[in-house]
Amino acid sequence: MDPAEIRANLEGVIRDRGEDFASLSRMIGRNPAYIQQFIKRGVPKKLDEDDRRLLAEYFGIDEAILGGPARGRASPSKSTLRDAPDLILVPRLDVGASAGPGALGADDRVRVNLAFQSGWLRALIGGNPTGLSMIAVEGDSMAPTLADGDEILVDRSDAVERLRDGIYVLRIEDALIVKRLAVNPSGRRFTIRSDNPAYPDWVDCNPDNVAVIGRVVWAGRKIT
Repeated sequence: MDPAEIRANLEGVIRDRGEDFASLSRMIGRNPAYIQQFIKRGVPKKLDEDDRRLLAEYFGIDEAILGGPARGRASPSKSTLRDAPDLILVPRLDVGASAGPGALGADDRVRVNLAFQSGWLRALIGGNPTGLSMIAVEGDSMAPTLADGDEILVDRSDAVERLRDGIYVLRIEDALIVKRLAVNPSGRRFTIRSDNPAYPDWVDCNPDNVAVIGRVVWAGRKIT
């Protein structure tokens, strides 16, 4: 396939999905200008094999569109996520956010990627879904809103810059926690609250002592 056609294909997919060059570059572990330089300047001349595979998986497209080898026709029983044209893979991280006394959150390895329908995700967060990840809730301080073992979808792009009342994942020292924030409209300070009344609130917190990881936008749980 002609290199110019490959660049045009990638640019078209990015435009159709409402993505941006910098976020996609960071997603594949490159500098923010990598994809823009590839599309606009042809640098590098072709996508690295791993980069091409990651982009194809993310967009749910045939890798051949981006210059990879053409796939043979798969039988229905062997269809994969790549056959679905409108899925986004969200990493499920191997870490828990405590809704209780606190849990260590140093290990953020990807356990598995979960597929969500692109349009549903965009409508849910009202924007670009590239900053999403999933983690598990640990503890009961956010009950009944969130229970131990719930899976939460965290928008890491919706953090300090857009901070407002809502449920967030926070890092305080070495503890990763999920709590409700009530932001003081007259200043930068906020109160950290638990939905479970058995747990105390942390009033008038200094934001310099709290790392806001992202906003919780969705939760799922097993029905027993």
